[in-house]
Amino acid sequence: MPEPQSIGALGPSALANVMNGIRQKQEQGVTPGPIDDQPTPDEPGHPEYHRRRRAEWALARWTTATPPRYRQADADHPLVQAWADDVAADPDTAGSLLLTGTTGTGKTYQAYGALRRIAAAGPRVYEIRATTAADMYGLLRPKGSERGTEEELKRLVRVPLLVLDDLGSAKASEWTEEVTYRLINERYNSCRPTLYTSNLPARATGGAPDLTSALGERIVSRLSEDTRVVAMTGDDRRRRGAA
Repeated sequence: MPEPQSIGALGPSALANVMNGIRQKQEQGVTPGPIDDQPTPDEPGHPEYHRRRRAEWALARWTTATPPRYRQADADHPLVQAWADDVAADPDTAGSLLLTGTTGTGKTYQAYGALRRIAAAGPRVYEIRATTAADMYGLLRPKGSERGTEEELKRLVRVPLLVLDDLGSAKASEWTEEVTYRLINERYNSCRPTLYTSNLPARATGGAPDLTSALGERIVSRLSEDTRVVAMTGDDRRRRGAA
């Protein structure tokens, strides 16, 4: 079999014939078709490919940060889903979320489900921290951490997404009010979304206990400015499961 030859090796006449054929096709309106060299969603370079990779990484982070009891959590409340979608799309404008309701209505379950939904969306930044109000106060008390109170408070303020469970459950004092106000106020000023849960309503009538009486007016006032309140209702799920 003869060795393949380049067009140049065939001589000027062969090259002229090739160019003449191309020119004739152009004159007849025949043009080369488009070349489809765009990546598909399964290939690097496509936005969906990179979103999926971010989602895989974020879901792994979520699993690590989530207690085993809540690793099947799925936010199924429409208002919780809407907030999670807003956080995934633009955390700077999403605001915060407060889930209220009596014990066992699924507040913590919905909170971890919201974190999972945000992770599954593949956000560009996914740094989370989940703690209870009681654990937070314990951490911030003198000798509660080797890092020191101010450093721990800064870490809570700066984390892009924070869950603070059982807000208002600790015994109120000037110190707890001051710590809570600093946390909420600084996260509010920095437009960092926070998901709070509480057994107490934001405000109650007839002198019933509420977050205002537990935390103070200035804290609830801050919360009311950019925080969506979702009241969880129903029976105690824990008791129902044991029945």
